[in-house]
Amino acid sequence: MTVEHAELSISRIIQAPRAVVWSAWAEKEHFEKWWIPEPMICKVMKMDMNPGGGFETRMSEDGNTFQPHVEGCFLEIVPQRRLVFTTALTESWKPNEPWLALTAIISMEDEGEATKYSARVLHKTPEDSRKHQEMGFEKGWGTCIDQLGKLAMKLA
Repeated sequence: MTVEHAELSISRIIQAPRAVVWSAWAEKEHFEKWWIPEPMICKVMKMDMNPGGGFETRMSEDGNTFQPHVEGCFLEIVPQRRLVFTTALTESWKPNEPWLALTAIISMEDEGEATKYSARVLHKTPEDSRKHQEMGFEKGWGTCIDQLGKLAMKLA
């Protein structure tokens, strides 16, 4: 993990082909299995993987009561290579005022028969970046990427 100005980043090598890792991101039934650290449960409300498409997830501790988690929109989609989403906008480019505005740039690259998965998370200010780091960015995002890796290995 690195912290630069208003950016946090993390990467992992996932022992599965890039097409499989992409599928775990792009298919709702797979995505819900890794997006939030266990034992929390994720529910995808919107996942329109097109520029301007809505991206909304909810989380639950008990599987019955779901609370807001992420609401934003996709800015860029390059299948099996890169996706960018932000919480500063919602579906159809509508301005949003989340408790923590961020833009995430997810990239996937071949690493032999594995995939290098990287996330750069941009914040409005260095203070927001520090806040996100103090909330447990490395542990939370790292756990989710590890869960993604385990799922991708099963799917491969």
